[in-house]
Amino acid sequence: MTVRTRFAPSPTGFLHIGGARTALFSWAFAKKHGGDFILRIEDTDVARSTPEAVQAILDGMQWLGLDYDEGPFYQMQRMDRYKEVIQTMLDAGSAYYCYSSREELDALREQQMANKQKPRYDGKWRPEAGKVLPMPPAGVAPAIRFKNPVDGVVAWDDMVKGRIEIANAELDDLIIARADGTPTYNFCVVVDDSDMGITQVIRGDDHVNNTPRQINMLKALAELDAKIVIPQYAHLSMILGNDGQKLSKRHGAVSVMQYDDDGYLPEAVINYLARLGWSHGDEEVFSKQQFAEWFDLDHITPSAAQFNTEKLNWLNAHYIKQADNAYLVKDITKRLAKLGVAISEQPALPAVIDLYKERANTLNELAASIAYFYQNPIIDEASAEKHLTAEIKPVLAALVQSLRSIDWQAEAIHHQIEAAVTSNSLKFPKVAMPLRVMLTGIAQSPSIDQVMALLGKDEVLARVNSALK
Repeated sequence: MTVRTRFAPSPTGFLHIGGARTALFSWAFAKKHGGDFILRIEDTDVARSTPEAVQAILDGMQWLGLDYDEGPFYQMQRMDRYKEVIQTMLDAGSAYYCYSSREELDALREQQMANKQKPRYDGKWRPEAGKVLPMPPAGVAPAIRFKNPVDGVVAWDDMVKGRIEIANAELDDLIIARADGTPTYNFCVVVDDSDMGITQVIRGDDHVNNTPRQINMLKALAELDAKIVIPQYAHLSMILGNDGQKLSKRHGAVSVMQYDDDGYLPEAVINYLARLGWSHGDEEVFSKQQFAEWFDLDHITPSAAQFNTEKLNWLNAHYIKQADNAYLVKDITKRLAKLGVAISEQPALPAVIDLYKERANTLNELAASIAYFYQNPIIDEASAEKHLTAEIKPVLAALVQSLRSIDWQAEAIHHQIEAAVTSNSLKFPKVAMPLRVMLTGIAQSPSIDQVMALLGKDEVLARVNSALK
């Protein structure tokens, strides 16, 4: 049987980190086994689903490089199919009409809770052998309920959590279609997984309570169609924030695309997500393709994974260092434009990126740190006061004169700075630090001779002369 997995987000919000990890694991399992990965948009919550959220999901999947083999499928476009299956279940007796009003159900719930009982439907309209049902009230549109088994247990061997068993007596007769005819979430999922031949359902453990209900409905459908196979289930543990609390917006549980805005490479985010609850020995850094080759569900921990921003930053810095300069140019150009910085032909942006990428945790940091190459820097007053002293200015003025006649290469520039240091009995930083302040605006930079070589002779001389004045 061909492995078929799916990612089925609800477009009521953005694609967040937890959803992205679920998508990645589902994608990797399908790729590992030469199977198919399907994208399904569960948009039946019409009141909360938005086109913007749908697009955010598609954008996030594209940015992460999680290509799907089929889809996206939209549940709202499958309403006729759901109604067809509901009618089949009504005809087979595995579903029934329920005329209980909202007021009746609310009153029943309140009474059960007052009696310290588990709230549940009382089976008033459930057909049973020898039972006489009430007369349907006139003018009342019924809901449709699934006739859940009352005896025995529903069990599955969860591929992450192990054996799980739930007594059928603990389950309710789930509404599968509301009084207005719209099918409900759990029912749509069952029909979709069945029709699409899903073999493994990999999802968050907030769905564990849905699984026994879905399995029972799949069993009922399998009695009507022998080709229906109940999938295997794997429920991934939740992700906690840095502080051990449930991941929320304050921890970074924002849209995946926010990580793009914040300067993270998709390769780093994918690598980081892969290690949230899964491991392959001591391997920390690996590509998406390597992950797909290694991935299995046996090495997923059933305990909660903890989000660590420092670790993500470390990985991102690694991928920035390893990235080809030409690969980074388009992205850095876009980020510089957001800062109001236009790129000129000189210095060449790939060379500037190469000089600074070893020092950046994010692409935003990288863009901000190199902006001074293309616009006059804002000089930090504290740094200028500390390093650009009256005693050093004559040395710098003489250095400017000696720089005018040299071949403008880093090695030659370095030689002239060394000569100024030696002839004035100074240490190298005494000259290099004020040069950094005048040229970059701050006292920290890569090797000052390399910075000067890239800036170009005319620009260096102009900035130094301006600062000296």
